[in-house]
Amino acid sequence: MIPRYQTILFAVLLLASVGMSVLLWQLRERAHQRLLAGQDSAPTQAPEVAPTVPATLLVASDSDNSLLTQVQSLPLPQDPGSRARVVLGKLMDLYAAPDANHPVPGGASSIAQVFLLPAPNPELDSGQNPARSSSAPAAGNLPRAGFKPGEPAPAAPVPEGRSPQPTGPQLAVVNLTGAFVASHPSGLETETLTVLSICGTLHANLPRVTQVRFLVDGQPRATLAGHADLTRTYLAAEAVPTEGAHP
Repeated sequence: MIPRYQTILFAVLLLASVGMSVLLWQLRERAHQRLLAGQDSAPTQAPEVAPTVPATLLVASDSDNSLLTQVQSLPLPQDPGSRARVVLGKLMDLYAAPDANHPVPGGASSIAQVFLLPAPNPELDSGQNPARSSSAPAAGNLPRAGFKPGEPAPAAPVPEGRSPQPTGPQLAVVNLTGAFVASHPSGLETETLTVLSICGTLHANLPRVTQVRFLVDGQPRATLAGHADLTRTYLAAEAVPTEGAHP
């Protein structure tokens, strides 16, 4: 004879088991419905990517201290600032390649941002040559570039967001990463080639860019790696070698 209390306990446990089974089944159905709803709302097409277009790179060569034109097909966004960053990123990837003629580590991540601003009007020439620091290229077979003292570079980090798109000449502010600058080989020739290749590549792909300034981690810096002057405004067009001539 089964005691009465055991019968009651068995009945309670049976009812609890049935109740838990029903609750688990309901939770399973709800989870399944949420999963189906998520699948229905997911995009059925892959997101659009930027169209691939030809981009002109001014690639530095340490063998003869020259800038060589190289055309690459790249997916370039419409925003000019983003486009400039992609093009310069590809240039840095070429320099980071094992067989690079101008080996510089870092790759595309070396370019933190490129910010485009209306270019300031240059002051009228007073008849005197602009002052040159000892770190500016002045002789030898280095590529020539024009330098004009510009307004002080902004001290605040480069703001996020889309670059403004002025209709006139533009000043490109290239924000390099501190890691790239710290690992860049030191030397007047190699530093100058890097700077001028950046300026020439910007002008070749964004002809409105006539002037270039440099920041490092959003802050002004005196030199790239001890020689190339980063306090001046570079005239981008003069970094592009004349067709058929050695820069």
